Formats: sequence, structure tokens, C-alpha cells
Amino acid sequence: MLRLWSWLREAFDSAKLDAEIWCDGRHAWPRALLLAYLTYAGLRYGVDEDYRSWFSGITLAFHEMGHLLFVPFGNTMHLLGGSLLQIAVPLIAALYLWLRQGDFFGLAVGGGWLSFSLWELAIYVFDARREKLALVGFSDDPQHDWSTLLTRWHVLNYGDHFAWLIRIVAVLTWAAAIALGAWLCWRMWRSGNPDPAPGAGS
Repeated sequence: MLRLWSWLREAFDSAKLDAEIWCDGRHAWPRALLLAYLTYAGLRYGVDEDYRSWFSGITLAFHEMGHLLFVPFGNTMHLLGGSLLQIAVPLIAALYLWLRQGDFFGLAVGGGWLSFSLWELAIYVFDARREKLALVGFSDDPQHDWSTLLTRWHVLNYGDHFAWLIRIVAVLTWAAAIALGAWLCWRMWRSGNPDPAPGAGS
């Protein structure tokens, strides 16, 4: 256990150092504006079920694409595929920007998008027992993915509980993304406005 903790601490310190180096010479203000929007959007999701962010159209497109991609794997995976892809794409985007391009702020933005995708998934799951949402699909009478799946799995009565669990994950993901983005902006601002040397200006 101690060895695992030591490894995690070393990995965190290494990532923190890489992030600090990445921040040097970069401008905080354009990213701070995007961070402000991500903060606003996350708060709106928390208080307004009808709210949709700038990312919603992209999320819906990947959701519908997921249904098509999973058609060969049977009806259950076909229904589940939309939700899987709408979560997988922002997660993959965040990890790609971080691990392949070294873009730490891209990781924060991808995390924000992932949290919004999770919020919209929670709304969909919560609607499973109610079926009040206007559905989009490739037929005139599209199936409600989660009403069908939870009914098939005999857990429809627990749909609200699943939705709340997804909301909790969404909030934690959003909070982590905002915290990372805010710290990166602060580091960028500090790197562009270093503390004066002792005795400077005297």
C-alpha cells in the first residue's frame, strides 16, 4: 500500500511539474474566458434540467453515431451504444489532448465536456420511468434507450437512483475540470507576471 501511495505521489508531482512548464509563456485570459463558460454551464446544468450547453449538439451527434456503430453487436448493445459513445468521445478527447499533445488545459476542457455529457445522460436515465423527453432517432417512433434497457434488466424502478449516481459523477468530474483549469490559468498568469526580485523598485 505504501509503495502504491509513493508511486501515485511521484506521478502527481511529475505531472504537476510538466503542467507548470507547459504554462510558462502561455496566455491565461483567452483560456480564462472559456473556463468561465465551463463554470457557468456546469452551474446551469445543476439548476435547470432543460439547459443545454454549446457541447450538446456534438454530444447528441456522437450519441446517434454510437447506435449505428453498435448495431452489429445485438439489440442491447445497439441501445446502449449511444450512451457509451457520448461518454467515451469526450473522455478520449481529454486524454488525447493531455497524453499525446501535452495540452493540460485541453484536459480540463475535455473534462468539462465529459461532465456535461454525463449530466445529459443522467437526464435521459431519469426520464426512463416517465418518457417525457422528445426523442431523436433514425425512425418515426424511436425507442427510449433507457426505458427499454432498464425494463429488460428488471430494474426500471431503480432508474432514478442510477440517474442520481450519474449526476454525482458528473458534478465531481466538472469540479475537477474547473479546479484544474483555474489552477492552470493562475499558473499562466503567474508565469507572465513573476514576483519582483528582492529589492526591485527600491
